Amino acid sequence: MAFTSICNKDAVSEGGMGLFQAGRKSVLLVWPEGGELKAYRGRCPHADMPLTEATFNGATVTCPHHMWGFDGANGKCVTHLVRNALHPYELRVEGDEIQVDVGPARPPRSGGESA
Repeated sequence: MAFTSICNKDAVSEGGMGLFQAGRKSVLLVWPEGGELKAYRGRCPHADMPLTEATFNGATVTCPHHMWGFDGANGKCVTHLVRNALHPYELRVEGDEIQVDVGPARPPRSGGESA
């Protein structure tokens, strides 16, 4: 596992949400009221749109593009009868930092092929 620090542990409080970067990947942190802090991929699984303008009411993350809602505790869609769900990331708190494992790092893009 390759954990990356994405923010201070005080960046998200219970009932809140924040969007952060881990390298080139966006990470949505949500802390459902009465639940545990969760980390998800920062893109809607329905249309692969960024969740930059998403809202969170303490229980449900709502994507602004098509108004699909996802349970903040488990990522499952709650507004449509589909299997779409937010993609979870492993999360841990080390000292004052929230860290996530977003998977293997992609190698840098090359400037082109040489002959």
